[in-house]
Amino acid sequence: MGVELGLAAQADALRKGEVSSAELVEASLDGIRRQESLGAFRVVREAAVEEAREADKRLAEGERLPLLGVPVAIKDDTDIEGETTPFAVAGDHRPAVRDGEVVRKLRAAGAIVVGKTTTCEIGLWPFSESPAYGAARNPWNPEYTPGGSSGGSAAAVAAGMVAGAVGSDGAGSIRIPAAWTGLVGIKPQRGRVSGHPHTDPFNGITVWGPLARSVKDAALLLDVLSGSHPEDAYQVGRPVLPFVHATRREPGRLRIAVSYRTAFGVSGKLDPEIRAAVERISRRLTELGHKVFPADPDYGLVGLGLIPRGTAGVADWLDSIPNARPEARTEAEARIGRLVGKRLLPLARRMDPYLQKKVGRIFRFADVVLTPTTAQPPLKVGAFDGAGYQKTQSGVAAACPYAWTWNVLGWPGVNVPAGFTKNGLPIGAQLLGHDSDEATLISLAAQLEVVERWTERRPR
Repeated sequence: MGVELGLAAQADALRKGEVSSAELVEASLDGIRRQESLGAFRVVREAAVEEAREADKRLAEGERLPLLGVPVAIKDDTDIEGETTPFAVAGDHRPAVRDGEVVRKLRAAGAIVVGKTTTCEIGLWPFSESPAYGAARNPWNPEYTPGGSSGGSAAAVAAGMVAGAVGSDGAGSIRIPAAWTGLVGIKPQRGRVSGHPHTDPFNGITVWGPLARSVKDAALLLDVLSGSHPEDAYQVGRPVLPFVHATRREPGRLRIAVSYRTAFGVSGKLDPEIRAAVERISRRLTELGHKVFPADPDYGLVGLGLIPRGTAGVADWLDSIPNARPEARTEAEARIGRLVGKRLLPLARRMDPYLQKKVGRIFRFADVVLTPTTAQPPLKVGAFDGAGYQKTQSGVAAACPYAWTWNVLGWPGVNVPAGFTKNGLPIGAQLLGHDSDEATLISLAAQLEVVERWTERRPR
């Protein structure tokens, strides 16, 4: 009992004594072992068994924390004491000497980290595959990717190995895997969740956030993770009310702009099944009483805010790995970062107010923007095996042109499940919000979940 429950339900069952942490963690580890072929985890922490026994003692003594005794997973870009953090790149990695801030917050809430999930090299691609650490596969159909770069975290949740996992999102890397595995994925406001010891992750485009089956579970995990570190470049901190509170309130009648436009210079032919799914969601929102209408954000030269940050960030991460042995396409991205990206970083940062003002004009007459999360359904595992930098970059840009703009702006976005292709692969739609307005997106997503009932749909 318990493994099929969500995060909040597991925490509640533990508080009531209906299940033990040892049972939940053993069930999680058993699920990981049984579904090892999905490649969701790079590291499985057997130490979680002893940590579960300790959690049961604390529960028996009356201690109460939001996730005390609940198993969760973290992405392999996140430090946990005693484990390496290769971020999918081969090299002479040393074990972390202390927990990163994400893990510190999880432990402070009582959660038990059962392992570190599979990703791609330095989070570059919307698939989670690397020569050194293997491939994560989609529980809905293992021939396909669960997305990337938080694909291992998404696969772990979708397959029921854990009820919630942490990912990171620098250009859609939480929302894309959530879309392709039928989950809720939240990219928080820039600075909402600390990535310390990384004080300015990928120069302001990367944030950490939750993947879960339900909005309530994702909001609970975001509440646990929220809060800035004193050394962070961006300081946001916790909201006035917990995000879980937003799942329990009606969003009111919102103005929702539906957009299929991609940013200037980004190709991407929208798959007809994905367009139909987003149109169906827009009709559903109309039925719920919202004012839904077509309107496009004015993206301008938003790409100039992404490329310097991303390429320079890859260069910095790769250069921090002793004796790094990356793929050629990863090295090509880093080389661009060293030669061009770092020189253009000051310009990219100076553009922030201009781009936020330009794109933000849509919020004069809309409260939320609804777009597809991806332009194409999940890619086949190995679709870009052996491909060079240019072919991979152009291919993934065409498949996923919708998510990255909000990373440049630093604003929140939420993927919600939007249905399935005729081949049974999940489709996602994203709700995009204004500065620090996660609560509106969470409230709207929770309202949508009640009528869409996506938590009932699980892979076989």
